[in-house]
Amino acid sequence: MKSTARFDEFSTVDWMDDSARERKRQQIRHAATSSAGSLATHVHAAYESMVSWIVLLLVGILIGVNTAFISIVTEWLSGLKLGICSNGWWLNQKFCCWEESESGCAQWHKWDHAIFGADLGFVRWVSYVALGTGMASLCAFLVKQYAPLAAGSGLPEIKAILGGFVIKGFMGGWTLLMKSIGLALAVASGLSVGKEGPAVHMGCCVGNVVSRNFSKYRRNAARQREIVSAAAAAGVAVAFGAPIGGVLFSLEDLSSRFPRKTLWRSFFCALIATVSLQAMNPFWTGKLVMFQTTYDRDWHFFETVFFVLIGVFGGVYGGLCIKFNLKVTALRKRYLANRVVQEVAVLAVLTTAIAYANRFTKQDMGELLGVLLQECKDTNGVLCAPDRAREAIWALFWATVIRIGGTVLAYGCKVPCGIFVPSMAIGASFGRMLGAIAQEMHRAHPKWALFSQCAPDTPCITPATYAFLGAAAAMCGVTKVTVAVVVIMYELTGALNFIVPTMIVVMVARIIGDAIVEGGISEQLILLNGLPFLDEAEIEQINELSESSAHISVAAIMRPVDDAFVLPAVGLSLGDLMQLLADSARDGIRGFPVVDNLHDLRVVGYVLRDNIGRALEAISAERDQDTPVVFGAGTLESRRSLINLAELVNTSPVTVRPQLSAETTIEIFCKLGPRVILVTGEDGGHLLGLLTRKDVLRQIRTAHRDDDDDM
Repeated sequence: MKSTARFDEFSTVDWMDDSARERKRQQIRHAATSSAGSLATHVHAAYESMVSWIVLLLVGILIGVNTAFISIVTEWLSGLKLGICSNGWWLNQKFCCWEESESGCAQWHKWDHAIFGADLGFVRWVSYVALGTGMASLCAFLVKQYAPLAAGSGLPEIKAILGGFVIKGFMGGWTLLMKSIGLALAVASGLSVGKEGPAVHMGCCVGNVVSRNFSKYRRNAARQREIVSAAAAAGVAVAFGAPIGGVLFSLEDLSSRFPRKTLWRSFFCALIATVSLQAMNPFWTGKLVMFQTTYDRDWHFFETVFFVLIGVFGGVYGGLCIKFNLKVTALRKRYLANRVVQEVAVLAVLTTAIAYANRFTKQDMGELLGVLLQECKDTNGVLCAPDRAREAIWALFWATVIRIGGTVLAYGCKVPCGIFVPSMAIGASFGRMLGAIAQEMHRAHPKWALFSQCAPDTPCITPATYAFLGAAAAMCGVTKVTVAVVVIMYELTGALNFIVPTMIVVMVARIIGDAIVEGGISEQLILLNGLPFLDEAEIEQINELSESSAHISVAAIMRPVDDAFVLPAVGLSLGDLMQLLADSARDGIRGFPVVDNLHDLRVVGYVLRDNIGRALEAISAERDQDTPVVFGAGTLESRRSLINLAELVNTSPVTVRPQLSAETTIEIFCKLGPRVILVTGEDGGHLLGLLTRKDVLRQIRTAHRDDDDDM
């Protein structure tokens, strides 16, 4: 289902208008600097040239500090479900047992011993379920009461915002606070959710909150988009400990426009955020994330068969996860919209009650990835002991099944939640299982031709690398991001010799996933939730519609002039204009075409409603309601007796002919970024209608919805 339900929540940004105002501001500043040679003027000019880097520095530091805080709190809350430290309730198991092994630590008490002083497995299970459910329910309550916009991952909305739309409050300080607190509770509760997607949203909130304190960005959405894009890259960078991967992820998946200047600034912001996180050292291991690891073994060509299987799994998982999650989301919107806390509580009970029974799902997903991606150095533990291989394979199989079900149900519930790490955990479980199976095959049949490349009496297959590749395949399958995933996995492991296998599994996962469902889960949620997002991918949809019908022109999708608010350049009174502004505000109109008169409708320009409102605020109290208002020169009335707003009019708006193809119009919107395009007649002056980005999207999604209904 392709909805347009939330279009009215978003206002459209005019990149061209913002760019023009920024150029004018720079010209004024340059003229002032040239005419005045004082020291203060030169200091101010130096500050203006450096302010972007100051903002990026502050944003990067705050993102790193916030991520470290969330990591510390999450790790403590995750351990709290299992027990408590007698040396201090604020210490998690790792810090409580810093100088001892965790298995033989006298200071760490599981809840059965802490409460009853006896070994009672049922008490441990009840404590795990009760505390996990309590954390999830508290998170849902806080989000519902104080910041509903903090729910979910935020990635679909961020993509829409970076594409040129604004939703009020989505990147505000209160949303940032509730998202940070709620994310720690949600991840620690045991729900199958991750913090990497929400890390992007929080990064963008930090970028927005910091930048709006500087006049250069406060009223310039085009400039602010550069900061938000850089903050998004920094959010991914600290989530995975991968600054280059974060920049590439922002370029590949989030930003519809990413000029070279934004690339450089994103790199700087991601670097500062990563260094800040490294300085905080939240895990006391020197690692940026829990699952960083290294590999010192190489791979063999025959393993390509297993790599392809991992890629197939990643694509199938990604495609089916998207399909089923969309169905769950649709049911949630229909039946559970007013029961968000109860829904989260039930999900938490089911997830924790089932997950406790499996050694791999009981662990925090970050810790689990750290275990699965780690090479075996000895034969201790269920994953490394040859005589326990069958036990490990079955445990990993059920862990994969449980995680898939938990992720499909939990992603999209009304708590801060991401899908990256749950998908990586699913892929890593499957990959480690497949690696263990391949390893057992080699142990049982070392003389098979398949293993002819293996040296005798030495380890040939490394299951940990299969887990690493499975994590990459599953993440690609659900997000449809390729290059950034390869780079992120390389930065996590430093395994340069596994670049080619990673590319293989990612490519296979992308091909298989695209065969099941087109686009990643963020794109699908954009469509399902009715978010406005227009990029060049919409051209392909227009082409699909054109193949099944006649050529689609601007005339077919424009808003006719009879359905639009139009201002005559002369002939309006102040009272009429005030009433028109009030009526248009109720209808969500952001601007008006200006014509010479309402009979000839020859285009004079385009004016924004907010600009008119600000201009009238200063003068309307001093003028009579019958005072004439004009938007151009050439009137015969006395200049003293009228209000001339000609300087507010953009006299060179983007105009097109009605015969122009819709594909070309989309390219104009994507590359130039105007809020509105005026449609004029063949003479180039007569106004026939207008076209906005929302109009184009409504036409495309309505047509596709009709096609889906006909099938």
